Amino acid sequence: MTTRSAEHATLVIERRLKAPVGRVFRAWSTPEAKRQWFACHGEWVPLDYRLDFRPGGTERNHIVDTDGLLHAFDAHYIDIVPDTRIIYAYEMRLGERRISASLATVTFKAEPDGTKMVFTEQVVFLDGYADNGARLQGTEIGLDNLELFLEREANPIH
Repeated sequence: MTTRSAEHATLVIERRLKAPVGRVFRAWSTPEAKRQWFACHGEWVPLDYRLDFRPGGTERNHIVDTDGLLHAFDAHYIDIVPDTRIIYAYEMRLGERRISASLATVTFKAEPDGTKMVFTEQVVFLDGYADNGARLQGTEIGLDNLELFLEREANPIH
């Protein structure tokens, strides 16, 4: 019998990005852009990516790790205010096992040298899943990839 449990955590990550708010927001809201940075492991194989960016819309990112295990992200957009905030709920699965459910809020504020972005996630880890900081680490890597994407977009020739 599976032991049922719910362990709550809150993650807050603040970034100062050297890009205007409009560009940062587009990186989150445009499927072609988000697909390029929204991953935390470059060696994993993408299976299915979809983004319907609107209140009531959905996002799906299904990938397989190097051991062949499915990592499934499925989100539902709740609130979107262009260039200001994005709120979405999502679940993560490893194979067929749901490991977490989250509410994420991303806020954007113009600053003289770019954008202040704050990512806040309220997560509940389910049924004994021991995260051990992996969610925070993966999210940090994903946001590092966002910064690199914005830099490449601004300076396409290196």
